[in-house]
Parts: sequence; structure tokens; C-alpha cells
Amino acid sequence: MELRRVTILFGDLRGFSAILSSSPPAIVFEALNRWFVRMSEVAAAHRGTIDSFIGDAIMLVFDDARRGVACAVDMQLAMEEINHAHRATQLPEMYMGIGVNSGEVIAGVLGSKLHSARTVIGEEVNLAARIEAFCLRGQILASEATCALCDGFIETGTPLEVSIKGRASSVTLREVHGLAAPGKRVPRQEGRRSPRVQVRIPFSYRQLANDMVSQVSAPGTILDLGYGGALVELERELGLLEELRLEVELPVVGYRASDLYGRIVNAPQRGRYGIEFSSLGEPTRRAIRTLVQLLIQGVSPGR
Repeated sequence: MELRRVTILFGDLRGFSAILSSSPPAIVFEALNRWFVRMSEVAAAHRGTIDSFIGDAIMLVFDDARRGVACAVDMQLAMEEINHAHRATQLPEMYMGIGVNSGEVIAGVLGSKLHSARTVIGEEVNLAARIEAFCLRGQILASEATCALCDGFIETGTPLEVSIKGRASSVTLREVHGLAAPGKRVPRQEGRRSPRVQVRIPFSYRQLANDMVSQVSAPGTILDLGYGGALVELERELGLLEELRLEVELPVVGYRASDLYGRIVNAPQRGRYGIEFSSLGEPTRRAIRTLVQLLIQGVSPGR
């Protein structure tokens, strides 16, 4: 056992459960194996150590942060190659989110004579896994510790503050857009601006007309929630672009939002409406972001 400073990379397939439920087992196995083989090749090219395969996820360890982030970029580029091959053979397309973090870990061999494996453990490993959970399809998110070690080597977006389960203070992340010197860019695969979580949160709403809020309240249920909008289920039929004022008790964070306004932007099916938040106070904005971030990490709404 030894203490080491390393960079940890977690890559996880997005939407693989949908492929699993809609494709024959042989196709699922072929698609997953192609992904593992290609990611292993990319990892080896960057001298990364494969720590483990975990279902539809991969964990890599690097002694150098720059190699770790460069590997993450090449992994997303390799996903483009995989999906090109899948389109040609009518296999389902796949997308990946990658989280990267750097710090001190405990390295050693765990197990017995029956089975053992060399691995790394510690809070920095846990943080890397949490970071990956925030990724959208095709996205790479890195901690400030990793970005500091890659100063001038990578191109990143603006800082993003996220709430991490088990940590009292927020953590700053940055999206990796590409590598500065080689000119490699991460192919963007997601049009959404925030992660989303499936929920069942009851709320009430009032319609707006001529900037006046109706006195009549009606019930609804939030089915899917993101930073800037939600998919809701309503008993009434409403039209596109109608505006609503929502009141909702947000679980986990213990916050009641009463200043939340939204506009109906789509109706994917009868009784269900996509709402884009058009106006909300900063405390409500923070509460929604924190709730989404905690639910992504598996915090139960009942807590």
C-alpha cells in the first residue's frame, strides 16, 4: 500500500439502459464489447492504467494529468468513430460522459488468493465518479485540481459550481472543450444546457393572461427536471407558449418555490408539456440546481 498523486478518469455510457431494453442481447454485447475494446486502445495509447470495468463504465488512472485529459478528449473522438460504424450497420448509437479529477489516493492490492486486483481508493476517486455523474452526452468535466495541472494545455469553459453529496462546500468544475496545442476539439453531442433527472414532484400552477395571474389554481406533477425547465403532467389541456406561475415544494433541499414562472414550449404527448423557466429568483435558481445535482448522485427525495 502506498500514497500516490494521480489523475482518475471515469467514463460512463449515456442511455445504455434504453439500448439494453430495446435491442437483442447479441447486439447489446457486440456494441458494449466494441466500446470497451476501443476505449482500452485509447487508454493504452496515453499510458493509462485500466483500473476496472464497471457495467457500462470504465475507470482509468494516470500518473500525469495532461495525459489523462488528452485521453478523455481522444475517447470522445473515438465515440464518433464507433457511432459512424454503428450507423453503417444499423446498431444503436452510444454516447459517453467523462469525469476527471486529480489528487492523492491510496494505491495497493485488494483481495485474497482467490481473487485480487491492484486499485486506488480514496476521496479523490469518489469525487471523480461524482463529477462524471454531472456530464451530459459527449461531455468532459474536470475538477479545478486537474485544470490547474493542465494550465495552458487544455481549453475549458467557465467555472461551474456543483453540490457534491457528503461535502459541506460546493466544488468547482470546468468543461473541457479541447486541447490547446494539437487543436483537438471535443465533438458536442448534447443540445441541452443542463443535466436532467426523472422525478415525481407535485406542484400547483396558475395561468397568466395579460400579465395578470389567475386566481384559479390547478395541480400538476413534474416528471423531469433540469436547471432551466421541466417536463410536467397536467390534467388540463393547455396551448403552446402559455405562461404559468408554479408553486412547488422541492424535496431534499427543503425549499418552497413560489416565484417560478415558465412558458410551455412543447407538448410531446397528450397531457405532458415541456416548460422553459422564464423567470425565477436567485434563491429558487440555486435550490433547483442543488436539487438536480443531489438527485443525480442518488440522494433519495425521501431524505
